[in-house]
Amino acid sequence: MSIADISAGSGTSHDTAGPKEGAESRSGAEVDDAAEPGSGAEVDDAAEPGYGAEVDDTAEPGYGVQVHDAAAPGPGPGAESEVPVRLELTGEERAAVGELAEQLTRVAPGLVDAHAWVAEARRLSCRLPLRLLERIRQYRSDPGPDGMLCLAGLPVEDGPLPETPAVPDSVERDATVPSAVAMLIGQQLGEVIAYRDEKYGALVQNVVPVPSLAASQSNGGSVPLEFHIENAFHPHRPHYVGLLCLRSDHEGTAGTQICSVRRVLGLIDEADRKILEAPRFVTEAPPSFRSAERTEAHPVLVGNPEDPDIRVDFNATVALDEEAAGALVRLRETMTDASESVVLRPGELVFVDNRLVLHGRTNFVPRYDGRDRWLHRIFVHLDNRLTRAHRAGNGPVLV
Repeated sequence: MSIADISAGSGTSHDTAGPKEGAESRSGAEVDDAAEPGSGAEVDDAAEPGYGAEVDDTAEPGYGVQVHDAAAPGPGPGAESEVPVRLELTGEERAAVGELAEQLTRVAPGLVDAHAWVAEARRLSCRLPLRLLERIRQYRSDPGPDGMLCLAGLPVEDGPLPETPAVPDSVERDATVPSAVAMLIGQQLGEVIAYRDEKYGALVQNVVPVPSLAASQSNGGSVPLEFHIENAFHPHRPHYVGLLCLRSDHEGTAGTQICSVRRVLGLIDEADRKILEAPRFVTEAPPSFRSAERTEAHPVLVGNPEDPDIRVDFNATVALDEEAAGALVRLRETMTDASESVVLRPGELVFVDNRLVLHGRTNFVPRYDGRDRWLHRIFVHLDNRLTRAHRAGNGPVLV
């Protein structure tokens, strides 16, 4: 199923054709050299924070996005209006993004995690094509019922791609065109961040099959990956997760599974909702973290009962009592039944709102021949100020 098949309002299909899920992007429309907000002390290997959303509270409905006839995002679960979940770049927009990405690859020292490079990525991101900037801003204001944004037709190849990595903890340190695309778009959504204990704090991480991890519940596995939000155990979880496809799996069947809590809230029994809103669950760190911490007791549904966030990893979250365990099982069944599976194609970048959307992956068969499925992954925070005490040197890596 493609992104175009997923309805943002009623279960009907979009009219749009085209690539399926998430694409890479590069920069375009000229803007002035506005200074990056929130810069602090100079550090060697980290970028100054952008201090979250820097736009006013004006709602921008629609922005002329050509994916379908949607109006502004609805108010949350059960919203009748459809929200565009897909934007396919024109040839001119793709070229503009590619030009910006190429320019960014030439910025010294050519390393994604370097302070100066990230600062330049933030600056150049302001020059992305206007239609792309508008759609990102709209998504940030309200991610809609599906909590997802797909950007398609982005440039990911400048000549042949290298072989797909096949080692644990694979990251993208070099400033390549695909990594530049991911960073340019991520820096407009918020601030790209990482965690010191996960993949050594790299800002752009590779999601690739690894032979030694094939049967694991991790981004290096190839068995079905359980529904989860990213880093459910962590007190400062990403607000958004971005997946940029460089290469699909050989059969083109590996699906990124998604389900928004907004889609299923009305299907959850009232008694179960009360249980899920109580601190009757704990979550362990995932295998990708070099720590084995477990959370204090926490609820699964958090915040406004009419439009809650969700905090669960069905592989790592356990209930503290039998009644809560039953509610957790029923929630998993409900979200699995309501989920969609989307196959990512090269040049597609998908963002999921990590506060609302559980994601997972279907199984696939890697060949470990250098041509396996290859995604770049980034994490985005809206407001770096909230985590200042946890980021050494005011950089992007949480410790």
